[in-house]
Amino acid sequence: MEALAAKLKKVRDCEERFQLATYKKMPIVAERGEGVWLYTIDGEKYLDLYGGHAVAATGHCHPHVVAAIRKQTEKLLFYSNLVYSEARARAAAKLISIAPETLSKVFFCNSGTEANENAMRMARLKTGRENIITFSGGFHGRTADSISATFLGKYREIGKPNVPGHLQAEFGDIESARALADETIAAIMLEPIQSMAGVRMAGPEFYSSLRNLCDERGIVLIYDEVQTGVGRTGEWFFAGSEAGAGVVPDIVTLAKALGSGIPVGACLVNEHVAAQIKENDLGTTFGGGMIAMAAVNATLEAIEEDRMLENVRTVEAHLRERLKEVEQVVNVRGKGFLLGIEFATPAKAIHEALLGRKIIAGTSSDANVLRLLPPLCLKRPEVDLFVEKLVEVLA
Repeated sequence: MEALAAKLKKVRDCEERFQLATYKKMPIVAERGEGVWLYTIDGEKYLDLYGGHAVAATGHCHPHVVAAIRKQTEKLLFYSNLVYSEARARAAAKLISIAPETLSKVFFCNSGTEANENAMRMARLKTGRENIITFSGGFHGRTADSISATFLGKYREIGKPNVPGHLQAEFGDIESARALADETIAAIMLEPIQSMAGVRMAGPEFYSSLRNLCDERGIVLIYDEVQTGVGRTGEWFFAGSEAGAGVVPDIVTLAKALGSGIPVGACLVNEHVAAQIKENDLGTTFGGGMIAMAAVNATLEAIEEDRMLENVRTVEAHLRERLKEVEQVVNVRGKGFLLGIEFATPAKAIHEALLGRKIIAGTSSDANVLRLLPPLCLKRPEVDLFVEKLVEVLA
């Protein structure tokens, strides 16, 4: 036991000595994962309802994804976009095959913020305009243009000096967007469900009104689906879904779940946008690398083969029913496996108490909201365990 404690201390001390302290860490030293479970170096087992920031969509170490990555590492680790690649071709074709019909081209990059930066650049190239409208509560990343497009708490402040040309509208209020949408606006960009803001979602009419406004004024509509994409809502994308009135934007950005943990991002674009992009307008050294492409293709195959979209819809319904039994729950926001559980009091103490009972969840910028972003393979028994532990904590 003493040797184990010493080993734990050594790992923690080493990280704290050599790594910048950019995150407040949980007191967990992760060693391996399987499905919805995270195992620590000291043999503890945690139910992971956070998925490492919504990344572990297929579950930790899905066998199909692991096998595809391993197979690719034995052939070629990387070559850039200067050559053709079977792995890249397969991933691109697979991703376009599940996208809404009008989104017919893909640009691969490395992360969500990079996808959003490139989406805004494409909108400017298409329209010849400079300004971008985004919304209160939206989070789009930490690189210069993306953090300048973020109007959530402290984030825009820590990104100063901000990139000019970013305007803020009120989420869910079409008139606030309309008032800003003049001839200088290249794009309107939004998270269709605002995750970090406390899982905020607008009514279907808001999304359809945005589509109409963009069409009227020649503005590119961008959905930041870094969190909502790749099956998290029980559909492949929020774009084209019933919850969003069937609206399909001109560009959809993706990352997080797309590679099951291998860093990768993507922009899906329609022909109108794609037609304006010429050689050297966009570029990336590592985007479209072979290991990432093998992970993308295998991730999408695993979600299909294991019928995870259907699972998300079924298990979400079960979770919502179970949470009706918990009187302290004020509301359950969101869709699929992007859910915010709202309480009448701050959720931080609930989050910490759940962690003490081996349940990992997330908080948000809304102090009263506990966020759940579990792997898409979460099942009813794990939901029942979570609710049982939540009731214990609240008691």
